[in-house]
Amino acid sequence: MTERRHRELRRVHQDDWELWRDVRLRSLADAPDAFGSTYEREAAFTEDEWRDRLKHGPRVLVLVEGEPVALGGGVSHEGELFVFGMWTDEAHRRRGHADAVLDVVVAWARERDLPVVLHVNTANPGARAAYERYGFVATGHLEELRPGSDQRIELMRLPEPFTDPAAPPR
Repeated sequence: MTERRHRELRRVHQDDWELWRDVRLRSLADAPDAFGSTYEREAAFTEDEWRDRLKHGPRVLVLVEGEPVALGGGVSHEGELFVFGMWTDEAHRRRGHADAVLDVVVAWARERDLPVVLHVNTANPGARAAYERYGFVATGHLEELRPGSDQRIELMRLPEPFTDPAAPPR
């Protein structure tokens, strides 16, 4: 049996805050240079802060055999959906989990006619390749990972879906 058959995608809501917190903290501890935030910062969040973070855009967990192995989400900001928090447990990478999360997040954005963007650490070629395979395009816009960091993140953008001008409006 393949892992894919036992995969469950779960949209996370405010009442799931503890599960989201636990996986998010795991991701921050595992890959601190993949995120603009830090384990220390988010470990100090209160229940109200975790619940508030789950109100703004889609949040998705991937569960395999009932265990959370991947997560990601999006937040609407200045007329765009910003994908953030993408992470997959090392033992479960290269199995399509990131694409599955992105499918949910991008569909949420498309339903709202929001362009989709994300940042990727320039020192993480695996993540960049995954985003490029999905269709994201590098913009060349670089900035610090966090204030004072020597690491850089690059903005990537998902092109708008092609629409046939002769097709009837949706």
